[in-house]
Amino acid sequence: MIDLNGMHVLVTGGSRGIGAAASRLFARAGATVLVHYRDHEEQATALVEELFAISARDHRRFPCDFMEPSEIEELFQYVSSEWGRLDCLVNNAGIWLHNPMSQFDEDRYIATMRVNVRGPFLCLRHALPLLRLSKQASVVNVSSTSGQRGEPFYSPYSASKGAIISATKAWAAELGPEIRVNCVAPGWVDTDMSSAALRDDPAVREEIESAIPLRRVARAEDVAGPIVFLASPLARHITGEILNVNGGSVLCG
Repeated sequence: MIDLNGMHVLVTGGSRGIGAAASRLFARAGATVLVHYRDHEEQATALVEELFAISARDHRRFPCDFMEPSEIEELFQYVSSEWGRLDCLVNNAGIWLHNPMSQFDEDRYIATMRVNVRGPFLCLRHALPLLRLSKQASVVNVSSTSGQRGEPFYSPYSASKGAIISATKAWAAELGPEIRVNCVAPGWVDTDMSSAALRDDPAVREEIESAIPLRRVARAEDVAGPIVFLASPLARHITGEILNVNGGSVLCG
């Protein structure tokens, strides 16, 4: 039912977890996907080969460190030279660093803000000329329940994800009607980022799941579906929306 044939999609942080699951689903829907990654070249290469097996499109991969603004600019220069336009930007790349206030680490705070907030801002700035060449342009940001209710010992992460929620609403109001901007806010998701918390101690996982009305931690695929939906024509009258994907753990509108 979702047909994205002809669409060109950039997924940041696309080599693993939610980004990889979204890349696969975009490819199944007919889109051509550019997988951005930083360190995991082998995983990005394997994923692009998988995307080719899903659909014979011109799928690509491109390395970029979001700590370096010049590299973000190079990423979009590559998109411009190879594709000439962009139909969907998925701002998924992010970091989750432990940073208790009693031992506050300013370097971790700065890194979190540079990657999780400045990164999406710069991506959108560079993407705008390319998105404006599309007839179905959209941006899907990936935030978190942490940005809605806060998360102890990870306050810079919470602040960064709250900023993305606010930015989503501001961008939607500013960039319409040409470009739709929406956001997904996942709760706990079983990915490499959260593996230490979820997989190392079964008791911790049981405690987390007991607080979720659907009684399970999400898989990456559970978040990928809403991302692709928001990028699709089915969501053509949706912008500025924060779509909660948390099993009911945070019940907010």
